[in-house]
Amino acid sequence: MIPIARAEFAPRLIAWQQRHGRHSLPWQGGTEGDAYPVWLSEIMLQQTQVETVIPYYQRFLTRFPDLATLAAANQDEVLGQWSGLGYYSRARNLHAAARRIASEHGGMFPRDIDAILALPGIGRSTAAAIAAFTFNERRAILDGNVKRVLARVFGIEGWPGEKTVENRLWLLAESLLPDTDRIDTDMPVTNIRAYTQGLMDLGATVCTRGRPRCDACPFADQCVANRLGRQREFPAARPKKALPEKSTAMLVLLHAGEVLLEKRPNSGIWGGLWSLPEFPEQEDPARAAGRLGFPAELAGELPGFNHTFTHFRLFIQPWRLQVDRLSVAAEPGRIWLSLDDLDGAALPTPVRRILEGLRR
Repeated sequence: MIPIARAEFAPRLIAWQQRHGRHSLPWQGGTEGDAYPVWLSEIMLQQTQVETVIPYYQRFLTRFPDLATLAAANQDEVLGQWSGLGYYSRARNLHAAARRIASEHGGMFPRDIDAILALPGIGRSTAAAIAAFTFNERRAILDGNVKRVLARVFGIEGWPGEKTVENRLWLLAESLLPDTDRIDTDMPVTNIRAYTQGLMDLGATVCTRGRPRCDACPFADQCVANRLGRQREFPAARPKKALPEKSTAMLVLLHAGEVLLEKRPNSGIWGGLWSLPEFPEQEDPARAAGRLGFPAELAGELPGFNHTFTHFRLFIQPWRLQVDRLSVAAEPGRIWLSLDDLDGAALPTPVRRILEGLRR
């Protein structure tokens, strides 16, 4: 088996993308040089599939149509639009980066790659994608889809999360970029946008993790994994490690159709979101409510459930309590929110699940 020559990779990929790739995604076809829609989509697409991102992207862009609007917003507004998409540090970093661009770059998204990399929440691959799509710069990307494509086509052994494997993939990705010195009148190999989009499209729609459609792949005849029948082995899976189990109890304190919420610290899980007060599982729920200054009557134990994070699994046990009268006002960092106003609130997904169950 003769592997594909590296010089042939980009022209073949670009030709495939132009015929079979995705050309109508909401963030495509914007004004040249306008990084905002590209940047927003790239951040949302980190660890999240296109189908999930599209409705969030459209709602977010309606509320924050440009970088200046995003920079001027408060964090609760931003997190409210992000609520349900998960990985909330992305939203906090997006907002912080918008404010930094407003204060340090005159409100214009920087073109210099080092300046892009200096922004919160932007790593090497994301910066390269923004530079390629917005400024037509010749930069290599290496997200999860691209790692899978390259590992299969070129037979790269090992788990891409290992630094030595990742470094090898980066070197390969850099070596495969379209040659800017070549000129082909039939098919412009210098089209970095089509090349970058082609890598993303191939990984997302053809060279998928579970059931790759090798019959539709432009590299099927020379793909190492396909020729060896080892598609499931490339790239190697993350070494299995049992997820730690954690648990918590939550107070659902209700008064006059409103629920008490606490703002989470910016660091840690659900950073900056409004959540239900937590208390030690062994403590009586009514006693825990009293410690907060809200004497309440226990109304019942709500169904407990598991919520899985990347690095651990959390069992949540909510307790419903009724506060008949408020003897003290909510302290800073706490609010009473009407159950009718959940839609625009910045809530963690499991908390929204609990409260929407009550609203129904």
